Amino acid sequence: MDDKLIISGIEFKSRLWVGTGKYKDFEETKKAVEASGADVVTVAVRRVNITDRGKENLLDYIDPKKYKILPNTAGCYTAEDAIRTARLARTAGVSDMVKLEVIGDEKTLFPDNEALLEAAKVLVKEGFIVFPYTNDDPIMAKKLQDIGCAAVMPLAAPIGSGLGIRNPYNLKIILETVKIPVVVDAGVGTASDAAIAMELGCDAVLMNTGIAGAKDPLKMAEAMKHAIIAGRLAYKAGRMPMKLYASASSPLEGKIGG
Repeated sequence: MDDKLIISGIEFKSRLWVGTGKYKDFEETKKAVEASGADVVTVAVRRVNITDRGKENLLDYIDPKKYKILPNTAGCYTAEDAIRTARLARTAGVSDMVKLEVIGDEKTLFPDNEALLEAAKVLVKEGFIVFPYTNDDPIMAKKLQDIGCAAVMPLAAPIGSGLGIRNPYNLKIILETVKIPVVVDAGVGTASDAAIAMELGCDAVLMNTGIAGAKDPLKMAEAMKHAIIAGRLAYKAGRMPMKLYASASSPLEGKIGG
């Protein structure tokens, strides 16, 4: 497609971003990422080894020269812990980008938005390119934009739930409220969910369980790739107006023999 996604001066080839958790092994992770066509791969710094190259390392399977590695602070429950984790990844030379997560509830994995905002302020000042995982709150999205975050990443549904887009209206309001890119994060379960997010006008979709949790992750990764492309094209095309009643798809005027 001719409309490029550029964030903080970085050009992204795909609007599908993928995670690396919940696969049976690193080899399956590699194959699923390849099938997805994604060029952004997010990695949980606290859960997967990407800093010690002396041990088995995810980056032995996901080539940082081919993919944009997006470290994330999954598993962090305080602003201090998230900041420390982001710094660790950058010190190890992984990336200046960070998917910032500060979890507020262990059961639902909903974000702690107050702590998120606190951590984001610190990391933005330190020169990080911050992608914050937040709930679908337009007010918080605006606050994250105003402190200098590169994008906002509202959830579509709870992490790993596969429930799809639960509140498309909040996403639409966020799209109207902020001027930075909106990347849907969490809750996508199948290809139609990804297409809907793109049809709403979101700039990208990040997913993990929707692919890794499928019966055939490789096929689902490819399905998600096509869904993202189709949804984006549909958004750019502009859908037809919805009507209560039918209208003839073929005009009656000029009918042969009439």
